[in-house]
Amino acid sequence: MAATITLSSGYKIPILGLGVWRMESKSIRELLLSAIKIGYRHFDCAADYQNEAEVGEALAEAFQTGLVKREDLFITSKLWNSDHGHVVEACKDSLKKLQLDYLDLYLIHFPIAIKHSGVGTTSSALDENGVLDIDTTISLETTWHAMEDLVSMGLVRSIGISNYDIFLTRDCLSYSKIKPAVNQIETHPYFQRDSLVKFCQKHGICVTAHTPLGGATSNTEWFGTVSCLDDPVIKALAQKYNKTVAQLVLRWGIQRNTVVIPKSSKNERIYENYQVFDFTISDQDMDKMKSIDRKYRTNQPAKFWGIDLYA
Repeated sequence: MAATITLSSGYKIPILGLGVWRMESKSIRELLLSAIKIGYRHFDCAADYQNEAEVGEALAEAFQTGLVKREDLFITSKLWNSDHGHVVEACKDSLKKLQLDYLDLYLIHFPIAIKHSGVGTTSSALDENGVLDIDTTISLETTWHAMEDLVSMGLVRSIGISNYDIFLTRDCLSYSKIKPAVNQIETHPYFQRDSLVKFCQKHGICVTAHTPLGGATSNTEWFGTVSCLDDPVIKALAQKYNKTVAQLVLRWGIQRNTVVIPKSSKNERIYENYQVFDFTISDQDMDKMKSIDRKYRTNQPAKFWGIDLYA
């Protein structure tokens, strides 16, 4: 059983999860059932991934066949940008597709509201100039209070934020009645973001690392980015510990006390990524890893949105 981190809400989140972003609909059933058999108990979903219904079918099968109980799993989903003004309906839509009564964690996917396109449609409307159609009438504070309502309604156990920087996270802490339990951000050896990670942890917000392997091949295809998995320092350390480069990088993330949710559509890779609990990276080697930070973001939605929100 993978280790867990206790959230500010009192619930435990498994420190290793499986992300389902870009998992093809037809392969989800087999991959998820296989992952559960390997030992995964934490699955990271989102309305925007457009595969919640398929995930829901796989989960229903896992429960019906007695492979696992609902209370044994930790399921996350996320509010898409176009649904900031429709938080309750969007959450209910995700629950329906996932065939669940409640979510363990619901996150605001990005700290930005955009033009509403109908609950659950998760499109990213562009204006006449091909730039993301941002809605300036809905504040993040309004969205957050609607997220808090989900907890009192019993639809969601823990709520959190995603892709928030220090400024926005601080802001959320100032107006929240229920503090964000998690901030899910891109972080990996080439994009360590120590200040943000430490700020969140200091204030009781668990950091989940999305893109924990630096995006590997998929982000190279989508965004033309370089992966840290080819780094000579990481390769040498992986050899030293007799582990793959991916295992070493995931272990590094775990030892930073961040939750890691690697994504893969290959069974052997999903199995490999789970084999990270039988070794420890020394303090000296953790310091070595610190030295390769490039402040290098690989997940760049600007490619689709015509605007660099991180500018």
